[in-house]
Amino acid sequence: MAGLKTSPEFHQSSLSTDARTLCQALLRIDTTNPPGNERPAADLVDRWLREAGYEPVILESAPGRANLVCRRPGSGKAAPLLLTAHLDVVEADPSEWKHPPFSGIEADGCLWGRGAVDMKHMVAMVVAVFRQLARDNVTLDRDLIFAAVADEEAGCDLGSRFLVEEHRSLVEAEYAIGESGGFSMHVGAATFYPIQVAEKGLCWIRARARGEAGHGSMPRADSAVIRLAEAIVRLGKTPLPAHATDVARRFLQRIAAAQPVLLRPLSAIARHPSVIARALRAAPDSQTTRGVAAMLANTAAPTVVRAGDKINVIPGTAEVLIDGRTLPGQTEDDLLRELADVLGPDIELTVEKSLPPVVTDPIDSPLLDTIRREILSREPDAHVIPYLIPGYTDAKYFTRTGARWYGFSPVKIEKHTDIRFADMFHGVNERVPIAGLAWGADLLCAVVRSFCGAKES
Repeated sequence: MAGLKTSPEFHQSSLSTDARTLCQALLRIDTTNPPGNERPAADLVDRWLREAGYEPVILESAPGRANLVCRRPGSGKAAPLLLTAHLDVVEADPSEWKHPPFSGIEADGCLWGRGAVDMKHMVAMVVAVFRQLARDNVTLDRDLIFAAVADEEAGCDLGSRFLVEEHRSLVEAEYAIGESGGFSMHVGAATFYPIQVAEKGLCWIRARARGEAGHGSMPRADSAVIRLAEAIVRLGKTPLPAHATDVARRFLQRIAAAQPVLLRPLSAIARHPSVIARALRAAPDSQTTRGVAAMLANTAAPTVVRAGDKINVIPGTAEVLIDGRTLPGQTEDDLLRELADVLGPDIELTVEKSLPPVVTDPIDSPLLDTIRREILSREPDAHVIPYLIPGYTDAKYFTRTGARWYGFSPVKIEKHTDIRFADMFHGVNERVPIAGLAWGADLLCAVVRSFCGAKES
């Protein structure tokens, strides 16, 4: 970096301005996966980093599928810290949105767009942190690495997996910070900041029913389509068994313990996931109940159904793709066995893709202590709690280098707003509060500076 020129505009900017401006610019770039086409977003990030004197490298795993890696060298007193975020996003139907999903419009105190919290806001915050460190001309005890990756939304093959398997030396680190956690979660009168220390495994399954093909004018009660439909209905009505995990138990106990006195006995109930699972089945369906239920059991969601291609022909096969997720301590064989019990012996099950759960062990570390300290210095009454996410992240591959992973992409969500951070993931009208983004950038920067032993020159 030494000797590279920076512009006056760069020095006149600030951490929060950088995060806001870059986030808005990234939201205006359509990186829907498929096809991904993350290259324009990577090029934009590259320009912002080079303006600060860095020399990032862009690595394409396939045409247009760009990954960017940037390093701020430290003194070597400690092992590297990796910050990572993905550039791709899931699809969005503009007809369902209040504002166009790739407009990056500013409205109601938020930046709107697909990827606002999943997770172009983190890309923008990390770049802002790198630029602020350059403005302050700090020396770090650790190398600080940034990896902006492709393809997370489709399984990570062209992103974090590509980097780990083909460019491992560029991303090896002792600790890694990525999604998902660090957002405000309000339960009752208490505010929590969940930090991801575990995530469920991925198990994508093809379920197939077979039957005798025939003419559509003579319906069959045992056709492949009917058999598959009946199996899907059973799956929708039959919850899979509950399983205890240490991280889910601690999460629920900490939430219960922070509630008013009359509700604190719930802390004891939290030791028994099967009891909570039964209670949730009787509760009104909501994002909250679904989220908690997913922490207590393996899950299997039917997502894509296919059968036949002519209206007057009864097809001989019908199939459904199932998005399966496994708890820590559970395997794909465990999930297949539970699915077979629900779907029945006539449904064939084939695993299309499988990745195991990830658990940071032990949970406690100097990095988590730093995160907790910085959050509580801003909100002394808040609770920082370990968290199990039901989805998957790039932790699936970055942890294979030995990195200890923490999901921490911080955003402050004020109480009494209509924004629930978890609802924004893959949801309609995804948006990030501008003030909350600035708060998150400041918090992330403070964590990096403290953990990496920043010293101003």
